[in-house]
Amino acid sequence: MIFSEKLLQARNKKGVSQEAVAEAIGVSRQAIQKWESGASMPDISNLISLASYFNLSIDYLVTGKDTRSIEEVRVSSNAEPTFDKWNHYEAYYKNLGVEYLQSIDEGKDISAYKNLFDAVFAMPNTKEKDEMADTLYKLISKAPQVKDYPYVEPSDFDAIKELSDFSFGVKPVKKDEKLKEKIAGAWYGRICGCLLGKAVEGMKYDELSIFLKRTGNSPMHRYIVKSEAEKNGEGLEFPIKDRAYTDGIMDGMPVDDDTNYIIIAYLALLNHGRDFTSEDMANIWILTQGKNAYCTAERVAYRNFVNGYLPPESAVYKNPFREWIGAQIRGDYFGWVCPGDPESAANMAWRDARMSHIKNGIYGEMWVSAMLAAAATGLGIKDTINAGLAYIPKTSRLYEAIQKVIAEYDSGKSQKEFFDDFHKRWDDRNGHHWCHTISNAEIVTACLLYGGGDYGKSVCMAVEQGFDTDCNAATVGSVVGMIIGKSGIPSEWKDKIDGKLNTSIFGYQKVNVDEMVEKTLEMI
Repeated sequence: MIFSEKLLQARNKKGVSQEAVAEAIGVSRQAIQKWESGASMPDISNLISLASYFNLSIDYLVTGKDTRSIEEVRVSSNAEPTFDKWNHYEAYYKNLGVEYLQSIDEGKDISAYKNLFDAVFAMPNTKEKDEMADTLYKLISKAPQVKDYPYVEPSDFDAIKELSDFSFGVKPVKKDEKLKEKIAGAWYGRICGCLLGKAVEGMKYDELSIFLKRTGNSPMHRYIVKSEAEKNGEGLEFPIKDRAYTDGIMDGMPVDDDTNYIIIAYLALLNHGRDFTSEDMANIWILTQGKNAYCTAERVAYRNFVNGYLPPESAVYKNPFREWIGAQIRGDYFGWVCPGDPESAANMAWRDARMSHIKNGIYGEMWVSAMLAAAATGLGIKDTINAGLAYIPKTSRLYEAIQKVIAEYDSGKSQKEFFDDFHKRWDDRNGHHWCHTISNAEIVTACLLYGGGDYGKSVCMAVEQGFDTDCNAATVGSVVGMIIGKSGIPSEWKDKIDGKLNTSIFGYQKVNVDEMVEKTLEMI
């Protein structure tokens, strides 16, 4: 029965159906079925064909042992990856549904290809699927814009600047104890907001609402502790694992990509100065973390870096996540080191974002960085949001979406009314909605406005909505923290992390937050 087992193993490893094998060697599917069940054996000619098709020796198929020499195997091998094992983010053919939605969002005229996208996506994960996905990529890369597309969304800095105000009239900031208090507030605000959302990252809105009610935390007003998460997550899609760390004082904020990027940005400026290039930043990525630390668009960009694609091509090549939230969570440090200078903050953010993102993916990071630079001057919440908007194109989807949130807030729409409508328009069970820049930027904007500068209320509101819980609470926390300062953040939020931050950055696995505040001030 060795032959039947080896044949089944070879077919599964190659990721092909019985029909595909049968067609390749010129027999019926029933013949393959009988061979795999052990009901019959192929003749010598079919045995040779099978060995050639699977790049195996005949004796291996029959006896389970390969008596070919190593050199023979090396010469005869047509090495291919195990397609089904490719990382989800790195395998373009596994994300064709996202690519289709993203391309439609961008206004590409590809609706005629919808059935083709569905058909290729339904194929088994094989070389043929990868080749078909590559063909689709080439098709959409050349696709024209639909007629009357209402947005103009460049990724080039000068073109972005032309379509933006690029000024807001903020005041200069003195480098003094008052500024130090604000910078510290931004550091602690981001870290503690991230910690709050980390426990439920990936949990969808409807189940998160149930969980918070079960645990007496609705409206949300405190951290989630591990014991209640383990008990009350039963029956829910609750990704607890080791994420709820807040039973007591911790040995620092746990490792998270939302906080890793603060240290990466610090290292970029430390090693290359304020005029760092996108290529400099790409090298920092490669030198400071393994690729498993990166997700979605960042993971694709990392793959592209090591394969020789430099920015901005690294952001585009087979990257269906190019407008997802990843860049928006990376821009805080650029705002922190440019207090009173949102233009410089936005420019740094652009240089960083263009490695992995285009269009609204880039604008998200520019908006956050400019907001933080402006917030350091003493602006209120709404002026801070508008200051950030001054540095992204008025002709973009992101600008329109954020302006709409502000307008609805100004019109008197309640917090509940706003978010009820939001959850009708965006579905966090759709990955493209869950992780997109625009959906999450709407949450950030609304929570800043309705939170009114209250740290706990603002970050809890951001987590309650589901979507990218740790990212949104971190960004909201950073902005509010910059406005109110470290002393304005209640101790029940700050004390949990014991003034320490854990990262996966080589050489910076544990840092003292207050020391990093001092280092940030030195860079201003």
